Amino acid sequence: MSDGSNKTGRTGGAVAPPDDVRVTAIEIVAIVVSLIWLVGVATFFLVLPSEGDGSAEIDSLRFVMTLMAIFLPIAMIWIAAMSARSAKVVREESRRLQAAIDGMRQTYVADRQARGAGIEPTVERKLNEIARATQKTETALATFATSRPTAKLQAAPAPQPVRGDDQPSLALGTTAEDITPPISKPDLVRALNFPDTEGDEVGFAALRRALKDRTAKQLIQASQDVLTLLSQDGIYMDDLRPDRARPEIWRKFAHGERGKTVAALGGVRDRSSLALTAGRMREDMIFRDAAHHFLRKYDQMLVTFEAEASDEDIAALAETRTSRAFMLLGRVTGAFD
Repeated sequence: MSDGSNKTGRTGGAVAPPDDVRVTAIEIVAIVVSLIWLVGVATFFLVLPSEGDGSAEIDSLRFVMTLMAIFLPIAMIWIAAMSARSAKVVREESRRLQAAIDGMRQTYVADRQARGAGIEPTVERKLNEIARATQKTETALATFATSRPTAKLQAAPAPQPVRGDDQPSLALGTTAEDITPPISKPDLVRALNFPDTEGDEVGFAALRRALKDRTAKQLIQASQDVLTLLSQDGIYMDDLRPDRARPEIWRKFAHGERGKTVAALGGVRDRSSLALTAGRMREDMIFRDAAHHFLRKYDQMLVTFEAEASDEDIAALAETRTSRAFMLLGRVTGAFD
């Protein structure tokens, strides 16, 4: 008896918590309805006049039918009561499970933000320093380019008056982007992946060269804005593992094809990231504008990049953090449909 009681206690404790053993309103209602039914049946048979004649077979059949008429409704009442109680337990478990999932999600986001807080500000500070240095270089180059024709005119032995239409166009409105050669494809790919750490000298060097190119600079700034906004929701490109699309699919997209032929570009399968990004697109107007601006800049870059890029260049571009953001946002916004 002791072993049996202990086994029962352990089993009961494993199946349900003690709160589930108490009598609820569902059982009380079922008991009341059952008693009402029994009272009604007893009253009916007490009032019903008895019949003295009848065979044994008829009495047996009547007895069976009487038992069914009495106890079958009671069984149906308790079946309904147990179903209602089971549904209540399932609803409570669903609420507890949802609360646990929400708590885990909040903990995960907080952990990711805490882990990224030590690196992101340093990298962003480096990017700001590079931007300020680039601005100084642009000013120096523009001043140098403007002063060269003047020096030549002063060195001439007999300067001739020139009309306004004959003045060189390079002297006015010249920026560093106008006289800087186009960025190489390896540098562009490395810059679009952004430096991995503060000590990534190769990454920062490629980023400096990319910021001197007007088109690349606009895309890098748009990508940095989007990546920063996504990180606020705990979405980091290093955590995404999208399905790889073949280079010819990227070329088709660059040539303007849409639909099933380029659907493989939306290879991001992380449901959490997709759901959070879709919700941010609906609710945050700033994020939505930044995302659409980034998609336009990336599309413009891809058209130019694809024209002279090899399959290896396109495959390398697809592995960058900027391209992963493009695949994520492109799938959420339906850019590949």
